[in-house]
Amino acid sequence: MTDKTSSSARETARGQETASSGESASTGEAETEARPQAPFRQEAPSRQETASQQETSSQQDAPAARPVVEVSPAVHKRLTTGLGGFALATAACMLLVLAIYVVSPRGDKDALPTVDYGSQLWAMRSDAPYPVFAPEGLPAGWRPNSSRLSGLGSGGKEPVAWHLGFVTPSEEYAALEQSNEKVSEYVPRMTNSSKPIGTQQVDGVTWTKYHRKDKKANSLARTLPSGVSVVVTGTASYQELAVLAASLKPQSKDGATLAPSPAATPAR
Repeated sequence: MTDKTSSSARETARGQETASSGESASTGEAETEARPQAPFRQEAPSRQETASQQETSSQQDAPAARPVVEVSPAVHKRLTTGLGGFALATAACMLLVLAIYVVSPRGDKDALPTVDYGSQLWAMRSDAPYPVFAPEGLPAGWRPNSSRLSGLGSGGKEPVAWHLGFVTPSEEYAALEQSNEKVSEYVPRMTNSSKPIGTQQVDGVTWTKYHRKDKKANSLARTLPSGVSVVVTGTASYQELAVLAASLKPQSKDGATLAPSPAATPAR
C-alpha cells in the first residue's frame, strides 16, 4: 500500500514538472515572438575614408596641371630683378611692338597728305611785292604735300616767302622756295650749304648747284634781277629737281602767266 502511494506521488510530481517545463517553453517562445528585431544599420564611413574619397574626387575633377619649369634661385632673381630683369622685359616689349608693326597694313602713299595750294598761290599773286613763280605742267606722279606763306601780312616789314613741297614720282622730296630775303642769307639756309659745287642748265637758264652730303640735300638756285631768290631743293635727284625748275613760270596778278625774265642769273 505504501509503495503504490509513493509511486503515485512520484508520477504526480513528474507530471507537474513536465507541465511546468511546457509552460516555460511556451512563455519563452511568446517572449521571443513579442520582442521586435532591431533594424539593420549600415556602418557610417570613417573620417579617413571620407577624406580619401573627397581627395580622389577632387583629383579627378581638377584640370591637368601645367608643366612647371624649375630654375635655381639665382636664375630666378636674375630674371625678375635688377638690370637683367629690366632688359628682359624691355626686349619682350620691343619684340611685341615689332610683331605688331610687321603685321599691320601700311600705305606710304596714303600716309603723306596731298594739299591744294591754290589759295596760297592766289594770295601771292595778289599781295606779294614781286612776281611769284609757280609750277605749271608737272608730269603725273608729282604730288603737292605742303604749302606755307610767311611775311605776307607784315606790310613790307618782313621778307615775303613761299614754300611749296612735292613728293616726286620716285617717292623723294622736292620743294620750291622763293623769297625777297637777302640772297646771302636766304640761299645758304635753303640749300643747307654756302659752297656751290657747279652749275646746271635747265631750259637755257643757268642754275647754281649745291649739295649737303650728311643731309642728302640736293639744290638748284638762281637769283632774279629784282633780288628775289628761287630755290628747288630736297632729297630728289638733280634730274627731278631740273623737272621742277623747268616747270616754274612767273605769275601775274590777274592770273595770266608772265614771260620769263631773260636776265635771271645764278645765285651766288
